[in-house]
Amino acid sequence: MGNEPAHTVTRYDQELDRLRGLVARMGGLVERQTARAIAAVVDQDEEAALEPPELDVEVDALEREAESLAIRILALRAPMAVDLRVIIAVLKITGDFERIGDYASSIARRALKVEPLDGALSFGALRNMARLVQENLHSAIEAMVNNDSECAMQVWGSDTAIDELYTAMFRELVTYMMEDPRKISPCIHLLFVAKNLERIGDHATNIAERVYYAVTGEMLPALRPRGGAAKKNG
Repeated sequence: MGNEPAHTVTRYDQELDRLRGLVARMGGLVERQTARAIAAVVDQDEEAALEPPELDVEVDALEREAESLAIRILALRAPMAVDLRVIIAVLKITGDFERIGDYASSIARRALKVEPLDGALSFGALRNMARLVQENLHSAIEAMVNNDSECAMQVWGSDTAIDELYTAMFRELVTYMMEDPRKISPCIHLLFVAKNLERIGDHATNIAERVYYAVTGEMLPALRPRGGAAKKNG
């Protein structure tokens, strides 16, 4: 901050702390939205299904507040080096959190239309995928809060398992629909839920990439592994 007065530096630090706090609150909310959306599907919990859409209002308000503060800091404080990277990362992470909240709300709205299928698939594959998505999201938020680049890197590498589960579910559900047209409707609902979970996983990985950049100043590779193929950062 150069030779600026101490009170100016203190105010700047307070603004950065407030910005971090706003984004951490967003992370906590979207993690709860995701958990409740998953419970609504796999446990057929009607009460859980109501919560994610209700929390969307608060998530959106926090996004606007965080973005407004970040832009104010950029305009008035001219941050450099690590602080500049953190603020840029925050601006992108708030967008990731907002989208995660939207996907969780979409899952919750469809939750009670999802029916278990007879046979091997049932909710087992969906539970496994949901568990991995929740673990990655939690780890991405922890990496953000703790400025942990190693944790961020682990999240980045874990996305492959989620993608592989989604691909396996997709193939199995398509097979169900081809074999028995009566299963088309429940399969479509399950596919919708699985795709939204996969997208939440993608945004958790995006968050990890932002954190890694903010902490190290280095970008992770533009293409990340996806079940033997490559997947471009989103």
